Amino acid sequence: MSDKTIVVITGANTGIGYEAIKAFLTATKPYQIFVGGRSPEKVESAIGSFGSTGIHTLIPFQLDLLSDESIGAAYAKISSEVDHIDVLINNAGAATNTPTSRATLLQDYNVNVAGTYVVTETFLPLLIKSSNPRLLFLTSGLSSQEEAGQKDSPRYVNPPAGWPKPPGPMFLSYRTSKTALNMIMIDFDRLLKNDGVKVWCISPGMLATNLGGDKELLKRLGAEDPYLGGDFIKNVVEGARDSDTGKVVRRDEIQRW
Repeated sequence: MSDKTIVVITGANTGIGYEAIKAFLTATKPYQIFVGGRSPEKVESAIGSFGSTGIHTLIPFQLDLLSDESIGAAYAKISSEVDHIDVLINNAGAATNTPTSRATLLQDYNVNVAGTYVVTETFLPLLIKSSNPRLLFLTSGLSSQEEAGQKDSPRYVNPPAGWPKPPGPMFLSYRTSKTALNMIMIDFDRLLKNDGVKVWCISPGMLATNLGGDKELLKRLGAEDPYLGGDFIKNVVEGARDSDTGKVVRRDEIQRW
């Protein structure tokens, strides 16, 4: 049996997932990381960009959250190589920055909620075999219903009376899908208590990634460097927030529902 901590991370060829791998590669204890992404070529390129990985091992796999067939094939590949996994990091996601419609709601829910749920359910047989299983879901500070309803929130805007209204804050499809993802986390935390699985939603803060398609806009709005999210994920995996399981955790606090 491998002495390495075995991690499966989705959507890891870019953004916060990529930064998480960079953080894991600095660890003094060895990791075996299955690096997932929709494009095998982009995953291979991301892995190649790290150069020597030292005591750690990076293994690519293809994963499309919109395809149950792809999810099943990913599980078949990984389960043929290891008899358990220690950590499942549901990092892959979508953010539609256009006016809200049925299409945008369905797209973001299909990826962020349905796809993530199917991945988790599929990989649980491997995860619960670990002696220290950990399950992470990447959510967003925008998913907090309590904060969104506060009058000092930048998303709390009172437009003039009448209809139609002027365009409001974008990312409603993304925000509501991440709120739903928080509920998915709560339910898995309940279901997996007796299996010893530690479960969290990770709310990394506003980081300058390509999620939503405009990294430069995010920087102008004050987004921080994505490496902070990668370090945060590593810290949670290595035990920094073990007292906060079943919660949405930020780097410095618990996020309000």
